[in-house]
Amino acid sequence: METLTLVGVLAGSLGLTALARRYNVSAPLLIVVVALGVALIPGVPRIELEPELILTVVLPPLLYSTSLDSSLTHFRANLRPIIGLGVVLVVVTAVVVAFVVHLLLPDLPWASALVLGAVVAPPDAVTAVAIGRKLGLPRGIMTVLTGESLVNDAAALTLYKVALAAVAGTAGSIGHGLGVFAVATVLGIAVGLVAGFVVVFIRSRLEDPLLESAFGIIVPFAAYVTAEHLHPFGSEFSGSGVLAVVTAGLYLGQRSLRASPATRMQDRSVWTSIDVLLEALVFALMGLQLPFVLDGADRAARDNGTLAIVAVVVLLVTMAVRIPAVFLSSYLPRTLRLFGRTRDSASWQALAVVSWTGMRGVVTLAAASAVPFGTPGRPEIQLFAFTVAVGTVLVQGLTLPPLIRWLKVRDPAEAARDQAEELAAREVAQKAAHARLKEITQAAMSKADLPPDRMKRLEERLERLVDTRYRFARAAITLSGEERSASPQAKFAQARRELLITQRAAMIAENRAGRLDDEVLRKVLVELDLEELSATNTLTNRTGMG
Repeated sequence: METLTLVGVLAGSLGLTALARRYNVSAPLLIVVVALGVALIPGVPRIELEPELILTVVLPPLLYSTSLDSSLTHFRANLRPIIGLGVVLVVVTAVVVAFVVHLLLPDLPWASALVLGAVVAPPDAVTAVAIGRKLGLPRGIMTVLTGESLVNDAAALTLYKVALAAVAGTAGSIGHGLGVFAVATVLGIAVGLVAGFVVVFIRSRLEDPLLESAFGIIVPFAAYVTAEHLHPFGSEFSGSGVLAVVTAGLYLGQRSLRASPATRMQDRSVWTSIDVLLEALVFALMGLQLPFVLDGADRAARDNGTLAIVAVVVLLVTMAVRIPAVFLSSYLPRTLRLFGRTRDSASWQALAVVSWTGMRGVVTLAAASAVPFGTPGRPEIQLFAFTVAVGTVLVQGLTLPPLIRWLKVRDPAEAARDQAEELAAREVAQKAAHARLKEITQAAMSKADLPPDRMKRLEERLERLVDTRYRFARAAITLSGEERSASPQAKFAQARRELLITQRAAMIAENRAGRLDDEVLRKVLVELDLEELSATNTLTNRTGMG
């Protein structure tokens, strides 16, 4: 891909993302539709998907960023449904799709059909998670969808390797395939943990937020490449780069609680920007692959005129397999009392939503593009993979929001629980701050660092500061939107923000008049910007005033 073309794709996809956010529509859907239309315009440069670029440059940071923001506690609590959807369902989908395709196209070898099944098996939860977050899906569903997206790529890509080995005639028995999967899992997790330990060790000695964030950027790439290039038992056995990235992200996400505030803020900004950029790019690349797929389909259709029908059947089968599997994975263990299950099953409405979140993504297209030349049925595999990827994004992506609204999949008690927990925690924090302030005051007075009257005034000021922050937080939690907007705390926050804006304007005017150096201005603006963000986030973000 030429540099200028890549820049154009990035700029266009980011522009569409901005447009989608402004008008509250799904950015992935808009980007895919526009990219499909652009791909059909005569004379537009053809952009070929480079599998190595996607699998080693795009996929690792996306998985890593999602892992950093995931709760390890929630992940462990939902481990059974996550493994059920992210591993078992991936294998079932691959086998069912392979069986159907081999039945419809008997000339296609079983191994090639299994390659196709592995290619279309893993859903990409980017679209589903974005829609669910916007529409307020319960945390349990979001945890399962996110966790599934973190492990299903590893299962599918490992199965993909086994299927390709079968095509090449180098695969062994089923036990051999299970061995490949086991080695990939163990090595991937081990590499991820080692990477996490190393990063924590190095970061603890840097004490420089900028360097810590810069160092963190290379973690997903290093973990992925290291795991994929470990071959302790021969070239067929290697670690799972996906699991290495996910493990490192989950571990470092938990350890980030001990990082400095500056490092956490820096990391949050860096990875949020990377997410927006890469997600926009991958959906643009999905749509722009249409000419390549059509060319391959044209060549293959000379000998078989039923490819379009088979492609639609593969799309329908891929979507249909997930629906009963989601319900069975929830109800069957409870009915048979498997796994020591004591929790109630999710509601049928929640399961229906989860069963309809099977949108495929750019990993499916990258794996299809990486199928070696000479593989029987390569053009058909690519055509079917493209149909499934784009078809699921358009069909399920467009219908998922109305489905969520129609089924009213929300947990009305979740918001109340969150508010009660936050308020209780803030009360504990307020009491802890007051207790610590008493200790500081007594220590200072015993050392006679300040006169008693000045120390008393200082203590009162700090107490007011702690209490004011608590009152702001309590108002944001307990008051309704209209009440928050009209509250004294909101008026104070808005006035504080306007004063900061006035100060910033005055500083910039001094700089333009030549009375304030540029470097000094930047230093002052950093302080004013942080204070304004604090004022905005304290209450105005919750009232819509920001």
